[in-house]
Amino acid sequence: MAIVPNPHKTTGVLGWIDDRFPLTKLWKDHLTEYYAPKNFNFWYYFGSLALLVLVNQLLTGIFLTMHYKPDAAQAWDSVEYIMRDVPWGNVIRYLHSTGASAFFIVVFLHMYRGLLYGSYRKPRELIWVFGMLIFFVLMAEAFCGYVLPWGQMSYWGAQVIISLFGAIPKIGPDIVVWVQGDYIPSDATLNRLFSFHVIMLPFILVGLVVAHLIALHEVGSNNPDGVEIKKHKDPVTKIPLDGIGFHPYYTVKDLVGIGVFLMIFLGVVLFAPDGGGYFIEKPNFIPANPLVTPEHITPAWYFGTFYAILRAIPDKLMGVIGMFGAVLILFALPWLDRSPVKSIRYKGPIFKIALALFTVAFVVLCYLGLQPPSPMGTLLSRIGTFIYFAFFILMPWYSAIDKTKPEPERVTG
Repeated sequence: MAIVPNPHKTTGVLGWIDDRFPLTKLWKDHLTEYYAPKNFNFWYYFGSLALLVLVNQLLTGIFLTMHYKPDAAQAWDSVEYIMRDVPWGNVIRYLHSTGASAFFIVVFLHMYRGLLYGSYRKPRELIWVFGMLIFFVLMAEAFCGYVLPWGQMSYWGAQVIISLFGAIPKIGPDIVVWVQGDYIPSDATLNRLFSFHVIMLPFILVGLVVAHLIALHEVGSNNPDGVEIKKHKDPVTKIPLDGIGFHPYYTVKDLVGIGVFLMIFLGVVLFAPDGGGYFIEKPNFIPANPLVTPEHITPAWYFGTFYAILRAIPDKLMGVIGMFGAVLILFALPWLDRSPVKSIRYKGPIFKIALALFTVAFVVLCYLGLQPPSPMGTLLSRIGTFIYFAFFILMPWYSAIDKTKPEPERVTG
């Protein structure tokens, strides 16, 4: 019996590689023959932008590590050396520091798109869980990196955040000493956070991103209508009728989004890298001094919401529980939403009002977390904290009784 050659088999160097590594198969499975819904809109830029910023952080971090010294006596001077004497060092440093803020901006918007269109619903629960693990690790990574310049706010921010573990009954003070490696933030603390920031957390982060993408490509992308495009396929080609190849259609579309993003991002890096004091706080341009407390200790802006929740609760232990609970409750979202539809396009007024209140509360809490404590600020923070948690805790009830519109069978464009 004659063997019929496979007309699609690659030859030459590529064929030699394919016989030993599934390069062409990976290209087809995850790009050219990965069929995504044809109705992606503006909100679907932020996933690819998050990947872009991650690459920026990894590459600029490598160059910064070449010159940075994780030593309490030399850390500040090494950063000044990078800024003043290393060729293009100031640009690389600002690409990294501004990139941290850009990372959180695109990740927050990426998560918000999930809230809008129900991207956490069945069968994408695991994608959401992986995404939330990425967010949690990203927060730890950002905190460690925030401390490394060893400026005034870096030092005192580390002391405030690490001291929160002291609220744990009985073992709290011992945990604080164990984490710091000393009784106050010191050289040992800096070395530990540097190790986490440069080695451990990036490995975990990249691994979670890969798992996130694998899970996404296994079940397929959601879309603004919340319709599963795999339900309607061409009877001959088995290609989803409402799907198009991710490459070249969405790679080209993403390149447009990346171009616009880079113009804005590089404009900030080159002309306002401190973000008006929000990306790099003014006290962080002063070397750390354990004997002088800043007038007002604030976290980085992307921790503002969670810091406001911490301050809104008078009991220290309950405040710490509230702060971490505000992040951990996001993991439960796929099992809290009982609505028969996924997308906000077809959800009723109750969910839309709840999401609007949650959005306002999140933004207001973020602002209040960066402001000095005041009676009015505390009151608003408590109201915002109540709205934040009520959005999730009451979701099984209001999402079930909300009046919804029927989802279409096919995507509407």
